[in-house]
Amino acid sequence: MDYAPRLKEKYYKEIVPALTEEFQYKTVMQVPRLTKISVNQGVGDAVADKKLVDFAIEELSNITGQKAVATKSKKDISNFKLRRGMPVGARVTLRGENMYEFLDRLISVAIPRIRDFKGISDKGFDGRGNFSFGITEQIIFPEINMDKVNQITGMDINFVTTADTDKESYALLKAFGIPFKK
Repeated sequence: MDYAPRLKEKYYKEIVPALTEEFQYKTVMQVPRLTKISVNQGVGDAVADKKLVDFAIEELSNITGQKAVATKSKKDISNFKLRRGMPVGARVTLRGENMYEFLDRLISVAIPRIRDFKGISDKGFDGRGNFSFGITEQIIFPEINMDKVNQITGMDINFVTTADTDKESYALLKAFGIPFKK
């Protein structure tokens, strides 16, 4: 029995035909697709306490289902007591099955748990079909145990697509089920 994520099947069965009709693509290869999701978490207090980066890596690994890596500072900043090469955050790049699984959990479980949620702003497009937005609390994910949280931190989530324009990318992400503001 071969397993495929729910959103991957939805993409090929529903989204591709809908976008082909909407944008008048000649072949299915022109239809934009999601290539990767990048999740970044900055830990500003890591300068004083190195264990915070380890906690961030562990939390990000639990949330995404893939091992996170530490991000290191690129230059010295004396006002922040920061040296080049010091760990300052964690990041994960998701592709393939893991990407679709994370997107499914994000849309169906995590986003509905955000307090006072009115929709995701559509101002995060970069002009080339990629979309970024931030989450203020990592505790919206069910994988995080509230009792073990040291510090509430946010994260940035970036969607990289093959779309040429923001309009195509918006239609693709909307079809996946991302709740944009009206």
